[in-house]
Amino acid sequence: MLLPPSPVYPVDGIRAIEALVVPHAHPPLMERAGRAAAEEAVRLTMDRPGAVLIACGPGNNGGDGLVMARRLLQAGRRVVVACRADPSRQPPEARAALEAWRAAGGETTSDFPAAPAAGWSLVVDALFGIGLRKAVEEPYATWIRNLNAQQGPRLAIDVPSGLDADTGRVLGSAFRATQTLTFIALKPGLLTLDGPDYAGEVNVHRLDIDPASWLTPPGLQVRPALIRPWLRPRLHNTHKGTYGDVGIVGGAPGMTGAALLAGRAAQKLGCGRVFVGLADAAAPRVDFVQPELMLRSPEAVLERAGVLALGPGLGTDAMAAGLLEQAVATDKPLVLDADALNLLGMRPDLHPRLAARNAPTLLTPHPGEASRLLDTDTGSVQADRVAAAQTLARRFDALVVLKGYGSVIATPDGRWFINNTGHPGMASAGMGDVLTGLVASLLAQGWAPEPAVIAAVHLHGSAADRLAREGVGPVGLTASEVIEAARGVFNGWIVRASQAH
Repeated sequence: MLLPPSPVYPVDGIRAIEALVVPHAHPPLMERAGRAAAEEAVRLTMDRPGAVLIACGPGNNGGDGLVMARRLLQAGRRVVVACRADPSRQPPEARAALEAWRAAGGETTSDFPAAPAAGWSLVVDALFGIGLRKAVEEPYATWIRNLNAQQGPRLAIDVPSGLDADTGRVLGSAFRATQTLTFIALKPGLLTLDGPDYAGEVNVHRLDIDPASWLTPPGLQVRPALIRPWLRPRLHNTHKGTYGDVGIVGGAPGMTGAALLAGRAAQKLGCGRVFVGLADAAAPRVDFVQPELMLRSPEAVLERAGVLALGPGLGTDAMAAGLLEQAVATDKPLVLDADALNLLGMRPDLHPRLAARNAPTLLTPHPGEASRLLDTDTGSVQADRVAAAQTLARRFDALVVLKGYGSVIATPDGRWFINNTGHPGMASAGMGDVLTGLVASLLAQGWAPEPAVIAAVHLHGSAADRLAREGVGPVGLTASEVIEAARGVFNGWIVRASQAH
């Protein structure tokens, strides 16, 4: 079965859905959220005796925690609630939740409680959720540090407090959850930058709401079902010309391996032929690992191949700049990575020419390359990865992959996707070159640009995940190993898609 994509909404989208739903919500959303959180707490503490600690903030996230506490208390569980909220300053729903908690016999402490001798069965963060927009202040920063120091499961309600729900940035300090129960839909901050390290295992409870029926999601979490129509078994009556030609241009002296890795990835994913134009004129004209690759001069590859990928190991000298100019001037699908992106950052005169191309353009920058294209710094790119990818896509009228964990794929018309396959073992040399080859191979086989880049990014990480399950990596994982695994994962997708039909 190919999993369907999950909708992703920034905070303003979640707020818009809530505003539309609230007039029709019976029971109210806070009651639904607190009930769902209590059910999750029961699941997490099935074999863990002892009290549950719930830290509640002054707003509606704290209200969710208070409803959760009341539900657990009514179910006979021992609950300790730490809450400093001033009822006169609470939102109406949160104030009602506090009153209902007290009416049920619950008590609150305004100080962070000492852990019992046996420890807490579960600690729950219901401090701020998605509403936080500034650094966590005292005493809550200390509360978060204390919560993080507790042993055992740590549950965040909606979003770990201190984590920006839109960007994944840590706002001073953040709760480090083992599990996060998020409501209505995923938020981008749970999926990219620091979010995955702080959110732990993320589960979505929709609160009996279908968010897409109220508001079209601006983003999606990538799943193979997104590209199901393109996962078709091959016809018997075909030949190598059916599956297209890829041209990889790069491989300056000392960096020929980058271009060869891209070429090997393209070949293993099934295109008909791969031409590799090595900028190092002294390099051997055969790849002894993958002799099927046809090594040519860069100029010959630019002329011959139907799909071009420029950048792996290209260098940034005058010859490389000339090759980039030639590639931009072609009417062929073009993937730009690595040094091609560095050159593009150095050549603003090429920006309008690239944006004006009639053929598809795909850019695959890491944050440093993206910062040079945007004339900013890496920190600014990472501060809002979705926005940075969208800006690049609009500026160059291109599909953009902003790499990193939680890679962001952006389209020129403003849509975006976040991919969560892969692991830290992919932080090694050559991984980006492999991705370039995977994208180019699918384009050569006739895939439309958007599904091609979505499939390649998801496949890239899925291959590494398969290797990790088999005991290969994450430490010491190599790009060459990912190429081999990607072929197996891709063929498995095709089989499952065929079975679904």
